[in-house]
Amino acid sequence: MSGIKHGRVYTNGIWMHIAEKGEGPGPLVLLIHGFPELWSCWNHQITSLAEHGFRVVAPDMRGYGDSDCPKDPSSYTLLHTVGDLIGLLDELGQKEAFVVGHDWGAEIAWHLCLFRPDRVKALVNLGIPYRPRSPKIKPLEFMTKVFGEGLYIHQFQEPGRAEKSFSKHDCLTILKKFLLINGPDPLAAPPGVEIIDFLETPSSLPPWITEEELQFCASKFQKSGFTGALNYYRAMDMNWEVCGPWQGAKISVPTKLIVGDEDMGFQSFGTKDYIEGEDFKKLVPNVEVKVIDGHHFIQQEKAEQVTNEILSFFKKISSS
Repeated sequence: MSGIKHGRVYTNGIWMHIAEKGEGPGPLVLLIHGFPELWSCWNHQITSLAEHGFRVVAPDMRGYGDSDCPKDPSSYTLLHTVGDLIGLLDELGQKEAFVVGHDWGAEIAWHLCLFRPDRVKALVNLGIPYRPRSPKIKPLEFMTKVFGEGLYIHQFQEPGRAEKSFSKHDCLTILKKFLLINGPDPLAAPPGVEIIDFLETPSSLPPWITEEELQFCASKFQKSGFTGALNYYRAMDMNWEVCGPWQGAKISVPTKLIVGDEDMGFQSFGTKDYIEGEDFKKLVPNVEVKVIDGHHFIQQEKAEQVTNEILSFFKKISSS
């Protein structure tokens, strides 16, 4: 992490912590993390992209790390989180940026492209495809009907419930349970069991992450708690409501989607068939899909391969 500068930017009513590397006016690459991550999940990409001449900025999203953590779930809609990034670009003096998103960061990045395509030069998203908004059924009703009340997303809805179950474990254990996940697909606990208790704690770490990296993240969650991170899930039905005006709209930004073939979400929710079919490409007509060997946290597990995919795509867009 040498050479990374840290700062705080006031954007969209909150203070946002950012990590930055790379000198000069750009081109800017914005890296958007997911759950339960911080800016540091992009360590490899920050260094490599900066070495290739990019100015790289990785924020802690609202609710995470050293950024402000509003308590109300209604402060975590996609209008809020996209607004944070627009304000960040304005404060950085950038009209547009290359964008990379993972997990919830990918969902936010899709909607950044949907709401403000003029601010995104190209997008690489990891793990999460853009999905059409159902005109009739809210997402939580649909997911609970299909996957039951043991689904982690359902369990995260009630304010305080997950926080209470999380409190029985230290932050390092919680991160190990989620980041090194080994559970069913889709992720659902048996009746009467909390998802955090259901997940196993791995006995050893894989080679792509260190105890020190996890300790760093755990120290930040120890300070902030998990409410901010959980509020992204609690705003899902609100997102459905506020995104009504974009019903049926397409993503016009040049995009690459990278998915790990062993990602738990790749087989569940019909993801594999969806991204390999025509419906996804109708909504994102300017998309490349790349399925590689790997799991969910692929920017860390397959850091070099993912970074090379990002670099090749952005360089192709730059030269076109």
